[in-house]
This record gives sequence, structure tokens and C-alpha cells, in this order.
Amino acid sequence: MMEKLVKLDKELLIFLNNLGTETYDPFWLFITKQFNWLPFFVFLLYLTYRKVSVKKLALILVVIAGLITFTDQMTNLVKYTVERQRPCNTEDLIQYIRIVKCSPTLSYFSGHASNSMATMLFLYLVLRKYYKYMFLIFLFPLIFAYSRIYLSLHFPLDILSGFCFGLFSGTLFYQIFLWLEKRFAYKLV
Repeated sequence: MMEKLVKLDKELLIFLNNLGTETYDPFWLFITKQFNWLPFFVFLLYLTYRKVSVKKLALILVVIAGLITFTDQMTNLVKYTVERQRPCNTEDLIQYIRIVKCSPTLSYFSGHASNSMATMLFLYLVLRKYYKYMFLIFLFPLIFAYSRIYLSLHFPLDILSGFCFGLFSGTLFYQIFLWLEKRFAYKLV
């Protein structure tokens, strides 16, 4: 069963990765860098600031810092336990994929996918009552994570597993946020 899943994962990677062309490589190299998303993050900070008190915003930022730390460390723990090579370093794939970018680090599961999904889910849960189209923030983790397949840095299963873990940790930290919000409600006004 596992061999069949890995085979399908490789086949899907080859298909998705080969949809790319040299024309679009610079775009996806730009998309994959977290720093390039800074205006988007500042915009989300502004949207949050418009709807909550400064003290509550501070709590949200502290919880997000904990969320990213937790998600990132758990991702690394899994990566160093599983030790799956990135597609660009997988000998039997190199001749079939477009290697746009490579890294010597490990692949399973994607930190880009887990952190982006966790953070966006958390923010969605906090802000959904204020903004009708808040669900659109989920475009960020989808585009951000696809860049990793396009560049040959992750397998689709790395992305899917990262998303699943991100959903778990985003939900967990939202529950922590609700508990803290309730516990310190009188201080957050």
C-alpha cells in the first residue's frame, strides 16, 4: 500500500512539475520566498487591527508566534524522523522533473505548507465574523505550497501532509486563543 502511494506521489509530482516553463520560473521563485509576502501579512495585520482592540491584537500576535514556533518545530521533528529526500535530490526522479531550485534539506512534510495553513486557518477563525470574504486568505497557502512542487522542492504528499498538520495546529492554537481570551477578557478591552 505504501509503495503504491509513494509511486502515485512521484507520478503526480512529475505531472505537476512539468506543467512549468522557463518563462514562469522567476514568478514561482518570487512566490516561494516568505519575505515577498510581507505586504500581504501587513495587510492582514491591518485588517485585524481595524476590528480588535490593541490588547487583543497583541494577544493574537503572541498566539501566532507560538503557533509558528510549534508548527515549525514539529515539522522539523517529522522531517528528521522520516528523512525523505526532496524530489530534486531523488536519483530516480531527476531525469523526469524540471529542477528550478534545490536544497540539501529534507522534504517530508512541507514547512511552507504547514506554517502557512496553520496561520491562515487561525486568522480565518479569528476574523471570519468581521469579513465576509475572509476565506480568500486560503489562496495564500495554496499558491505558496504549489510553488514548492513547481520548483521541485516537495512532493504533493509533503504538501498535503503539511496542510493537514497546519489544520491541526491552527485549530489547536485557536482553541488556546479562545481560552486565553476568555480568561483575560477583562484585560483585553
